Amino acid sequence: MSAYLLIVFAMLSRVAVASHHSWLNFTAIGGSLLFFGARRPLRQAVLPLIALIGLDYYMTVYVYSYPFAAQDYLITWAWYAAVIVLGHLLLRDRRSVARVGAGVILSSTTFFLATNFAAWAVLRGIYPHSFSGLMTAYAAGLPFYRNDLLSTTLVAGLAFGLPALVEHFRANEISAHRAA
Repeated sequence: MSAYLLIVFAMLSRVAVASHHSWLNFTAIGGSLLFFGARRPLRQAVLPLIALIGLDYYMTVYVYSYPFAAQDYLITWAWYAAVIVLGHLLLRDRRSVARVGAGVILSSTTFFLATNFAAWAVLRGIYPHSFSGLMTAYAAGLPFYRNDLLSTTLVAGLAFGLPALVEHFRANEISAHRAA
């Protein structure tokens, strides 16, 4: 249940960020997808994917007042699914600080690389179609990458860390009780 609640929180964080542009992509999406992949069977991934696709539609049409074109979101939607699978493969059976850190870095970095490449390739007139233009697109995305990396670290750290701390203290309490 906590994995589903974290997805809902992530969606709400995305709506909240839309009204505060200075947050520059500080949302709970990446961390919640990693956590969902680690905690739920992959067959259940369809539910958060449908919810996030619906949210993309809502944000595009009703918040930003842009026309919606599904092809503009295919990379993002593939990334959503890939991060759930990453969480499943990397964190389902074994969790550690290193594994969570690797998941955070991989999820945030792949989103940065894929979406800025797509912006460079698709948005005509914004970035020249040259190596310099590609580097300009990546440079423009750096503030978003930084905040996505920070927010994914925070959310994944709390989502995986709080249960680990509770388990650690519970095990210490049981050990102390047995020794007494």
